[in-house]
Amino acid sequence: MRVSRALIPTLREDPGEAETVSHRLMLRAGLIRKVAAGIYTYLPLGLRIIRNIEAIVREEMNRAGAQEILMPIASPAELWKETGRWDFYGKELLRFKDRHERDFCLGPTHEEVVTDLFRREVRSYRQLPVNFYQIQTKFRDEIRPRFGLMRGREFIMKDAYSFDRDEAGARLSYQKMYDAYTRIFTRCGLTFRAVEADTGLIGGTSSHEFMVLADTGEETIVYTEGGTYAANVERAELLPEPEAPPEPQQPLQAVPTPQASTVEQVTALLRISPRQLVKTLLYSAGHETVAVLVRGDHEVNPIKLARLLGVVETTMAAPDIVTSVTGAPVGFAGPIGLRNIRIFADYAVKNVRNMVVGANKAETHYLNANWDRDFTVTEFADLRNAQAGDPSPRGDGPLRVVKGIEVGHVFMLGTKYSQAMNARYLDQQGQEQLAVMGCYGIGIGRTAASAVEQNHDAKGIIWPLPIAPFHVLLLPLSPSEAVTKKAEELYQQLTEAGVEVLWDDRDERAGVKFNDADLIGVPFQLLIGDKNLAQGLVEWKERKTGQVQKLAPEQVLALASGLAAR
Repeated sequence: MRVSRALIPTLREDPGEAETVSHRLMLRAGLIRKVAAGIYTYLPLGLRIIRNIEAIVREEMNRAGAQEILMPIASPAELWKETGRWDFYGKELLRFKDRHERDFCLGPTHEEVVTDLFRREVRSYRQLPVNFYQIQTKFRDEIRPRFGLMRGREFIMKDAYSFDRDEAGARLSYQKMYDAYTRIFTRCGLTFRAVEADTGLIGGTSSHEFMVLADTGEETIVYTEGGTYAANVERAELLPEPEAPPEPQQPLQAVPTPQASTVEQVTALLRISPRQLVKTLLYSAGHETVAVLVRGDHEVNPIKLARLLGVVETTMAAPDIVTSVTGAPVGFAGPIGLRNIRIFADYAVKNVRNMVVGANKAETHYLNANWDRDFTVTEFADLRNAQAGDPSPRGDGPLRVVKGIEVGHVFMLGTKYSQAMNARYLDQQGQEQLAVMGCYGIGIGRTAASAVEQNHDAKGIIWPLPIAPFHVLLLPLSPSEAVTKKAEELYQQLTEAGVEVLWDDRDERAGVKFNDADLIGVPFQLLIGDKNLAQGLVEWKERKTGQVQKLAPEQVLALASGLAAR
């Protein structure tokens, strides 16, 4: 491709709308352009990257035995109502009516549609296992789309759905997809971890997220160095702490804490460690309000709380509810004297003796509160976010914390959807059985953006070779006849050898070409200038390392030909 004939609208300045490295550089490099909030057009270079990722995904899915199909983006409400997700999914589900006043939605995921396909077309155990996948546009009406391709409303996704005879078969299908994902992200040149994760809106019994490690990631991951454990912080398990030695209980004492409602303010005023302060936080869980106790240096994990209570989600209680339940403003709630409300405490609270708690009175706290004397805990449980230094639940060392970007997710669904939609097959005895399902997603655009977050420098993007828009960027450094002729000759030879070449044939200064080359991030640059050419040489530069070699043109052809085979 010649740059003079391509739409590559690079920008010199950072766009004001850009919030992350990938968003900024993908706009500046002319890969994407915004149409509306969370909705983007892929320009020629951007689409080439997307297609390269899709090709890797498609090869590995086919290799794992999945069959490619293509389902419609619009699906009828009837299917979603069968599973209960028409109402449950919330406002992220973009609903509309057709001209006949029938309800439809734009699919954010396709469990309902594929399960309907299965129940219509698959009859016998002999047809199982089966795994269908597609690469297709999805739409989720995010309340705050941001970060470019990281959190858009419209996005390209690979989603796959497996159907098996039983749990054992489903676990094998799950492992095949897990292994395929490992190959996919390795081939894309990414550094990643597979971590245990919450099942969220998809549901099911277990799941793993594939996280690209990046300081700019929205997700927090905990893992053990050299161990086997890794989990999203929302899912990370924490075991009960060993019982602490007994400590004499001191008399309960109310003390004034004027203008001190936060952990920092209270601990500074009373000169205590945050470990000695126990926060009382009120949460709304369906129609119930519950109190949750955690140490001052810990944070409540609302997903763990929801799982304990058996509800879809929990949210912090509104200030008026806090005042109604405790009689005090936010920041002074405590467990002593709470009436008709269940109190749940994190495991770590059990070992805190003579703790400081809110007194359910403005600007007042209690000293020397003890849970087995002054108030009753309904249940102790794992209710907090894991932190660096916490012991691994697998016993393989202390946890470490890194940031990551979710690019893939695999779920064991069980019979959640097959039961709701009556997706059955006939077994060897002619008896109807529910299919056991799994589902598996990869964000294609998010994978591209994650690659930028992980591979860039001050000058621009550094694409991993397997997903780069081109292998080589050909840079003539002068308009002389000799340089132009050699550029044309090398362009032709490289292209015929299967090397994907972007030729910057513009009538621009060398500095402009250098800046655009580094911004776009093609892995290798081939520089042709009059001085070197007079000696029968050209320059071969690696974008990632900056290393430059002076080579004869025929050496370049041999070197570059190997790139096409990778």
